[in-house]
Amino acid sequence: MKLLLLEDDVRLSGLLQRGLRGDGHAVDPAATIEDARWLASEGTYDVLVLDVMLPDGDGFSFCAELRAAGNWTPVLMLTARDAVEDRVRGLDVGADDYLVKPFAFVELLARLRALARRGPSERPTVLALGSLTLDPAAHRVSVDGTEVPLSSRQFALLEFLVRHPDEVVSRTTLLERVWDWAYEGTSNIIDVYVRALRVRLGTGPGVPRLETVRGAGYVLRSPSAAPPGASAEPNRTPAATETDGRPGGRVRRLLR
Repeated sequence: MKLLLLEDDVRLSGLLQRGLRGDGHAVDPAATIEDARWLASEGTYDVLVLDVMLPDGDGFSFCAELRAAGNWTPVLMLTARDAVEDRVRGLDVGADDYLVKPFAFVELLARLRALARRGPSERPTVLALGSLTLDPAAHRVSVDGTEVPLSSRQFALLEFLVRHPDEVVSRTTLLERVWDWAYEGTSNIIDVYVRALRVRLGTGPGVPRLETVRGAGYVLRSPSAAPPGASAEPNRTPAATETDGRPGGRVRRLLR
């Protein structure tokens, strides 16, 4: 999922960014309400993680401002203020959840997954499309009951596509929702990941088909929606390399 992290503590923000990105999430950090306001107006996020005590205001007021402007993205308040009055205030101004520091990182991940399932309709905890199942909590993907090993970024890309089956998704949308502002490469990296996913998922009769729609983007076709005789691009092992999505990140082979 894609997250906005508003936290002015440089050390904590860095730790959270590394942990969240390591779990496959895209994170746009902000240290001030001014920066977070701009990011929230320019991007689309699955969850907003807001600290309360900030140099140019407080997270409660910012949350109320977002709700007044019609932004109903799920909000998780992250703060050291643990008084009942503070928790009540946070929820009353429109926050969806409240986590007190210090906290266990696994609990933060669980709360983020729960918030991401909220929306116009409740989302299941385990996603299924044809013979493919994807468990965000366990970071596990299987096809016909056989586990499919994926990197964190491959998993994040597949999860986004599974949540939007039979929808043509543009390169721009994928870069915005699966990567983050720290990524400085080109959109060609998406081709590498798409080819890798095709190799990993295979071409069984019940497997969703990851197709390229020329000039438009990509679509993950559910087995029932795929037209007779439809075929994806040939499976090829990409020779390209990729980074962890951050400037100066370690380069590694995408497929082993």
